[in-house]
Amino acid sequence: MGPRAGALANPGLILVMWLTAHWSRPQAEGFSQGGLDASRADTWASANTSLLQGFWCQPASQLSQDQLSALIRRMASQQVLLKAWQLSCLANLAARRGLQGDFALHPPDLLLFYNPPPARSLAQVREADCRAFTRRAAQGDTELLANLPDQRAALQHLALACLGGLPPRLSASDLLLLGVLVCDMDASSIVASDPHVLQNLQRCPRLTPAQQAALNTLLARGRTMLGPPSSWNLEGLQALGPLAAYISPSLWMQVQEAVGLAFFGSMVATYRTGTLSQRDARRFVTSFLEAKAKSLSSRPKRGTGRPCVRGNITAATLQDNLFLLHYDCSQLEFCLGSRVLRANLDPLLQHPLPAECQRVVKAKLAQVYPSGIPEEQLQLITSLVYLYSFTEIGQWNITSRNTVMALLASDVALENQTEAILQKFLDHKGRVTSALLVAIGGSRLCWMSPQQIQAIQPSEFRLAGALDISSCPQSRKNVLYTKAREAFGSTRTTAAYYRLMRPYLGGAPVEELQYLAQANVSMDIHTFTNLNPQVLQNLSVDKVTTLLGQNVGDLQKARSHPAISSWLRSLNRSALGSPPTHLGYLPLAVALPSSLLWLLYWGTLGPGGDCSWGTCTMASEHSNVPAPHAGKLGLVDGAGRLPRPLCKPPVHGTWPRPTC
Repeated sequence: MGPRAGALANPGLILVMWLTAHWSRPQAEGFSQGGLDASRADTWASANTSLLQGFWCQPASQLSQDQLSALIRRMASQQVLLKAWQLSCLANLAARRGLQGDFALHPPDLLLFYNPPPARSLAQVREADCRAFTRRAAQGDTELLANLPDQRAALQHLALACLGGLPPRLSASDLLLLGVLVCDMDASSIVASDPHVLQNLQRCPRLTPAQQAALNTLLARGRTMLGPPSSWNLEGLQALGPLAAYISPSLWMQVQEAVGLAFFGSMVATYRTGTLSQRDARRFVTSFLEAKAKSLSSRPKRGTGRPCVRGNITAATLQDNLFLLHYDCSQLEFCLGSRVLRANLDPLLQHPLPAECQRVVKAKLAQVYPSGIPEEQLQLITSLVYLYSFTEIGQWNITSRNTVMALLASDVALENQTEAILQKFLDHKGRVTSALLVAIGGSRLCWMSPQQIQAIQPSEFRLAGALDISSCPQSRKNVLYTKAREAFGSTRTTAAYYRLMRPYLGGAPVEELQYLAQANVSMDIHTFTNLNPQVLQNLSVDKVTTLLGQNVGDLQKARSHPAISSWLRSLNRSALGSPPTHLGYLPLAVALPSSLLWLLYWGTLGPGGDCSWGTCTMASEHSNVPAPHAGKLGLVDGAGRLPRPLCKPPVHGTWPRPTC
């Protein structure tokens, strides 16, 4: 058992008690290399944000309880943004040091990785503690839990438990408690909620189609602070923030024309300053223009006999934030002259052009530059790159690193465009440097050809640091792993080697993972879920347990992740050894890894035991008799029952109706 295990009896600490296994091994030597160590703890506890963002778990495990507590509080006060892989192992460190009871002083993002109590322990948690924990955790970024679907489901379960179950209508105080967790609510719950739900929804990175429909239903009823659409004003619409991008054309048609025009201009102005994403801006413009088109279609049309009815587009025209309301895509084609386009490409593309209008601009550029767009103009067409084919890009002349960075800075460039743009740069004796790799991001490595990746000098790869390649297809991960081995293979210590190689282990063969397991690196769960699923099939239970080390309990938080569930399904019972018969309701905080893996195995395969809400009855492989009674330690009534994985994680937008 970990330090201060007796404190788990305290109701305040039950709230954040661990379901992780306190499995300890001697840590590998040298973890202080290049990271936090006990001798420098005082420096780190007063470090600035950029230094704290380099937090590394293995050396931090050498800190005392007070030192680690000071470090975590410093992170909270400095509002340090850590990655998910850092937070998951930091949460485990905090648990082993008995610090989770100080959650009010910890970063909200860190609380997302603390385990809520088992269902049977909720009755022992004071309501005030439950609400305080949930309210602070709900201020965090739940997108960090992308690889921990079961942890996200557990937090939702805790939030509902704090409310005493799902109420028919979420009140303003309920919504204040739930925070960003509302982003997983289904459409019916949104519609039935207090109008303050809009404040919660503003924090959602995206809304599902069903949630978008619910938002428009709520707005159409006129019960929000905006009132009915016919009474909306500019200030109210601006207060909606990113939600305004989801307003349907039918609602825009009900808004007073002067208000709609003023808001349209403000949205375009916001986009042109770079503070509104291209995705949200284009969604808004498309919806608003659709409403305008429907409104105009109901009016009698008068022919003019001229294709360009709005007048020729000039430089002054393009400075107007209402430009797109005056010139639809058809008028853009007829009214935009070659000379104006050549001289004003930048201000034109500063408008959030709909896709149809973008195609018009591309066609006009082909007329103006039949031999290929000049390089100085290429740096301006970032939003159009996705429209160009490999062959068309072959006509470009790319000699500058700045051009590459401009063309690949946006998410709109796809796989073919990335490879083609880089190839044109390389053909002109360009080099993929560390600065370029950092500028375009790790995701662009996914779309480079194997030959282009091999052309990167190991020294540049080393200088680029940790690049996120988790979104890459497996074939690219394999190539990038080989390149990383070439760059970091000569690192002196295993600890330093693992730190440098960690982002690229998704392409590692089984021999590499076995080596790291022997070195006791205690791999974090996020790195583990990004390993090659086929390679995972070749790892035994013992190897996985050793590889994860002190983080092995995090399997419970991610048991529904495809990589982990497929590994569990590949196991057979003989690989797990004999079923444990001594645990009963023993919390996983004090469970052995073998017992944890048996629990996950049952939860994945459903071997026919009596599984009801929150528990599974263990049955012997050769008998229908439940496992023997397990004594008193950590038990709640009953014999041979283990906490069952709470529920299958909800599909985004379906909570709060967990599927059990």
